[in-house]
Parts: sequence; C-alpha cells; structure tokens
Amino acid sequence: MADADRSALVDGDAGARDGVDGQALDEVVRFTSDLIRIDTSNGGDGDCRERPAAEYAAALLAEAGIEPTLLERVPGRTNVVARYPGSDRSAPALLLHGHLDVVPARPADWSVHPFSGEVRDGVVWGRGAVDMKDMDAMILATVRRWARDGVRPRRDVVIAFTADEEASAADGAGFLADRHADLFEGCTEGVSECGAYTFHDGRGTQIYPIGAGERGTAWVRLTARGRAGHGSKINHANAVTRLAAAITRIGDHAWPVRLTPTVRASLTALGALYGLDADPSAPDFDVDAYLDALGPAAALVAPVVRNSTNPTVLNAGYKVNVIPGEATALVDGRCLPGTEEEFRDTLDTLTGPEVSWEFHHQEIPLQSPVDTPLYARMRAALEKAAPEARVVPFMMSGGTDAKHFSRLGITGYGFTPLRLPPGYDYGAMFHGVDERVPVDALHFGVKVLDRFLRTA
Repeated sequence: MADADRSALVDGDAGARDGVDGQALDEVVRFTSDLIRIDTSNGGDGDCRERPAAEYAAALLAEAGIEPTLLERVPGRTNVVARYPGSDRSAPALLLHGHLDVVPARPADWSVHPFSGEVRDGVVWGRGAVDMKDMDAMILATVRRWARDGVRPRRDVVIAFTADEEASAADGAGFLADRHADLFEGCTEGVSECGAYTFHDGRGTQIYPIGAGERGTAWVRLTARGRAGHGSKINHANAVTRLAAAITRIGDHAWPVRLTPTVRASLTALGALYGLDADPSAPDFDVDAYLDALGPAAALVAPVVRNSTNPTVLNAGYKVNVIPGEATALVDGRCLPGTEEEFRDTLDTLTGPEVSWEFHHQEIPLQSPVDTPLYARMRAALEKAAPEARVVPFMMSGGTDAKHFSRLGITGYGFTPLRLPPGYDYGAMFHGVDERVPVDALHFGVKVLDRFLRTA
C-alpha cells in the first residue's frame, strides 16, 4: 500500500469510508466456526477449560503483531488481554470485550452437532454462534485488518477475551477487574454483547436496540427445615411442604412496576416509532397498556419494567417413605437499579418464618447514559450501514461481564452489530437449541464495528 493511502487510513473518518476488505470478511466466518469447534462448555461446576480458545485468539493477535497477555486465576480458566494503540494519546481508552465460554449443549437435541461450527446454506451453526463467539471473531477480524493496513483508531482499544462469564465470572472478568486493573488503565467505556441487532416488529420496521443497562443478578438459595420422619405418619413440620409453599408464593408474586431512566428512554423511543403520546414519566402512566400498544416491539422492554423471581431448581428427599429434614431450592432473581433493598424485603416476606434464604450469587444492576458521544457514534455507525435502522436504547434482562468492569469505572454498552433476516429469533438463540448466525450478519457486524471503533 502506498504511503499516501496508508496515511488516509490513520484518520478514523477517512478510514471508515474505505470499507472492510474481503480477507476480514472471510476471517470473521472462519474464526466464528473455529471457536465454536473448541468446546468451552461451562456448566458452572468448575470443569470448563477456556485455555484452548484463549490460545487460539492469542495466536491470531500475535500473528498480527498485537501482543497478547494470558492470565489465569485457576489453571485452564484462561483470559486474554491486549491493547491496540490509538492515534489520539490524550483520549481515554475503550474496552472491547467478549467471553470465550458457552453454556452446555446436548448434541441429541440439535439438527447440527453443536460443536461442529458447520457453515451450511449461508449460516454458521453451533453453540456460541451468537453467545458470543461471533463477537469474539468480529473483534479478531477487525483488529487484524487494522494491523495489516496500518489503521489506528482514535482511542486506544483494550481487547479482553474472558473466561467464566456463563457462571460467576470469578475466573474471568471478576478476576481481571480485581487483580489486573492496570491492564485497563485509561478505559472509561466498554462495549460487548447483546445489542445492535435487527429486531423485526412484524410491521416492516427494523429496530436496532443498543444495550444501555442490565438488571442485577440475584440468584437465591432457599432452605426449609422441618422434622424428619416416616412417610406414613402425619407431619405438620414437613420441610418439603414448607419449601413448596414458599416457592409457590415467590413464583406467583406480581412485582410492581419500577421504570428506570434507561427503560423510560426505551419506551419513549419505541413510542415515537408508533405514534404513542403517553409520557412514561407521568405519575398515571399505564405501562401495561403502553406495552400492548407497542405490539411485538414490547418484547424489547417487557422483561425489564419489573423485578423477577423464577424458581429453577428443587432438591429434597432420598426415599419415597422418608420425610426429609431439609429441602432446598434455587431461584433466578433479577433486580432493577435502585430496587435492591425492595428485593431483599420482598424475599423476606415471601419466604416466611419457616424458610431461610441467602444469595447464591449476586451482581449489581447497571444503567448507562444514552446522551453521550459514544452512544451517538454507535447509532451513527448502525444507521450508515443500515439506513432503514431505527435505533433505540434498551436494558438487558440478564447480565454480562460489564458488571465486573464497572468496578473499574468503565461504563458498559451492548453493541454486537448483526443485520438479521425476518423470522430469525435472536433471543431464542441464547442458550437455545440450534444456535446459529447468518454469514451476512457476521459481515455486517465487522463493517459496523470497524466504522464505530475508528471514530469512537
């Protein structure tokens, strides 16, 4: 490449106009497929080994002249961190992160083996195709392209591939934030999974939600104790009965509406698309009627207007004619910013005096501002690549590694750009059967990510 051409690529805006080369488009598909083939299933029992995937990513970075650092709290639970230098040394750094682990998958349930990484009919199949080895591959393809062409984004970009996101993140982002904060020096904002994808509303509108918040994780363990005894005798201190009553109360509880600033912004933006006049900030605002009026688009907001508690695991007894002295359960709780105390008080009431509870795992909720230059640049990058896009902010119902990096003062956003066809159920791909991602969506993602990161 001539020096004159190379110098144009150093400037973010000029470089963004040049598009993404064919090699990067080929690489993003190959990297996604290769990463899927590396089984990094994380069942939460500590048996996961991300190291092979981490070594794969580190080798691709090193091959491009980007020096990776591999870090472990526990052998085999490997994280990769690297820094790509920007052109403006006075600008704060940007964190770009993705996790390497995936939830388990049973091959018998799938149409294609979940760890085949098969590319069939323009689609890449396998566990991690959207959660989130696709984004890992986009990051690798983008920064390798920059290295080939001498591109420098405006800001330093810190790249982190993490372990253990699908469990507690104790071996991943939590470990990095606690023990290796120096590697993220200067980072003020970060981008990662769950945002900037096409949501088809069934009415011809293509919505692209950008993640600007997350509910907090509040996984709860319940323990009921009673009087053990023979199954044939009347027992009014039966631990199973006590637990079942508490679980029923928790499962049936109607949590009150609690609208956060992010959710209000999301409701307002969606309402503008459909000509709704109601003000989400008004005291008499009826959120359920508003959601009904939004139609299919309500799915973007309905899970995050309230806290939630879903019983998921029950354990009691060992023989049909033996009443156990103890019974336990796990509940997947999620809480909105500012509702943590309310959540605890409500659990105290719902469990009652005969059942105790404690947090099995807890992480903070997050919300990020949507009136920032970074959000505007994410929006602009999407609208440039997809003029039909209607970009709205949204809050994620679950959580990501952004919670852990927030302890370092890093504001997190969900931005994994994918242009998806009608009928493709993006939400169902997460932890679902037959997870897959279109090749065209990966190509779109690299182009948008490249444009955004150059000017971020």
